[in-house]
Amino acid sequence: MLRVALLLWLAALPLRAEEVVLGLSKDRVAITATFEGSDILIFGAIKRETAIPEVPLDVIITVSGPSRPATVRRKERVLGIWVNTDSVDLDAAPTFYAVATSGPLEEVLSDTEDLRHRVSIPRAIRSVGAASMAADAENFTDALIRIRKRQDAYQLLENRVAFDEQTLFRTAISMPANLTEGDYLTRIFLTREGRVVSQFETVIDVRKVGVERWLFTLSREQPLLYGLMSLAIAIAAGWGASAVFQVLRRS
Repeated sequence: MLRVALLLWLAALPLRAEEVVLGLSKDRVAITATFEGSDILIFGAIKRETAIPEVPLDVIITVSGPSRPATVRRKERVLGIWVNTDSVDLDAAPTFYAVATSGPLEEVLSDTEDLRHRVSIPRAIRSVGAASMAADAENFTDALIRIRKRQDAYQLLENRVAFDEQTLFRTAISMPANLTEGDYLTRIFLTREGRVVSQFETVIDVRKVGVERWLFTLSREQPLLYGLMSLAIAIAAGWGASAVFQVLRRS
């Protein structure tokens, strides 16, 4: 009787007719002194247990850096001087966030699914208590998005996922030089008529290496030694520049 009940339960489970098989050109980004950014190629295929349905799929790919609290301040001109007036504290905002899609975002993802999965850039920012700090709290969130878009920290890449024969997909995400160290969550959504039908997640590891890692660890674990070393280097550099200048004057 128990075996029959188990078979009936398994039969009632939905089949995963379509799921993602993913590949990355690299799953680790090393931040060095000469680091100027990195391009990540994200590619994959759709694994199916049935024939390709008539209603086409769309693909959405997001890459999200570590989230941090953020304070956004508004400047206003008072008596001819620009001063900070209102400010809003956002609970968590990704330090980096990119959204690449196979079509216009509003067409490939419904607002309900966006709210559920937090896919779009505004939905990736959490600001639960912002409304109590300013009547126009949304303007502060919009300002943060504009600033980080100019820095290439936030990217909306519509129609940038190539999707061949409803099976193979690929896109490239350009990561800027000012990356925050940490795990970068990469999500792939398969959608049909705006509804998410499958999801896959992986992580890109972004870390400082070499001298940068040593200096970063030293500054956190032994700040006094780090400060003294920085002071010594500054004095030596100043003395060296002065000596070179004196030699040039005499020659």
